[in-house]
Amino acid sequence: MDNEALERVKEFCPAKLNLFLAVTNRRDDGFHELVSVVSQIDVGDTLVAQISVDSEFELSCDDVSVPIDQSNLVIQAAEQFRVRSGWNQGVKFELRKVTPMGAGLGGGSSDAAGALRAMNRLAGAPLSQRELADISVDIGSDCPLFFAESPVVIRGRGEHIEPLRPSTCARLVGRDVLVVKPPFGINTGWAYGRLAEPAPPDYMPKSDAEQHLRDWIEDSNAAPEALGFNSFERPIGAKFAALPAMAENLREKFGRTLHLSGSGSACYIWPRAESESAAIAEAIRADWGSNVWIISAKIVGDLA
Repeated sequence: MDNEALERVKEFCPAKLNLFLAVTNRRDDGFHELVSVVSQIDVGDTLVAQISVDSEFELSCDDVSVPIDQSNLVIQAAEQFRVRSGWNQGVKFELRKVTPMGAGLGGGSSDAAGALRAMNRLAGAPLSQRELADISVDIGSDCPLFFAESPVVIRGRGEHIEPLRPSTCARLVGRDVLVVKPPFGINTGWAYGRLAEPAPPDYMPKSDAEQHLRDWIEDSNAAPEALGFNSFERPIGAKFAALPAMAENLREKFGRTLHLSGSGSACYIWPRAESESAAIAEAIRADWGSNVWIISAKIVGDLA
């Protein structure tokens, strides 16, 4: 990395999709254990960071619904970077929002990772990418995965990251995917609480999760669709009936599966062609109205 300090930098903060998500247990510290395959997509926010004349951190955003105070992960990331690096310069952040909130697409976590990368560039790169990823663990469980360059398997609360081998990534990278968020969001804490409500809790045994993942990786002909399990689909579908209703509608009309990403409410579909993607989007808007968020994206990653 170039160690020359800069005055103003721009970072792309990609959204992510959980292509497989098994919640396996609740830890004593309140966090949940999971096994998940996660890919970044070529859609996301943009964060501009510029050195300011004082020592404060300021955040502005083009979406007025986004908090710009200490509750925003960008500011929390900036403060953590200052503690770990000792760099005391103030920074003004400008966030251009694309990834919707309450979607399960990791928007806030990606913005935090972007803030760490941006500040490191402004400071002349005093920390390595590994050190930045280590800092991000304390900011949010999803943050570390945004320092990966290709689709990964994440375990623990999200801090244990294992890259998929290039031949496996090649089955994902470059694939077109249609990402959809209905006109409502889902609180992550609430979703985990619903998952833990049954007695016993509705967790997937870790051995089953690992076997499912292993089977998919070892079958070189298995399509990305075969990964599509998400522990949250049952409890969230029970509360938000629009999601299973839409899933059934798409199965009947197109023979395609609607997959939940993270704890929702965003979902994704693997279209066969661009024309099918447009037809699916039209069908979703007909049912959910004009306020639905729909975007075509690609899975991204380095296959080298």
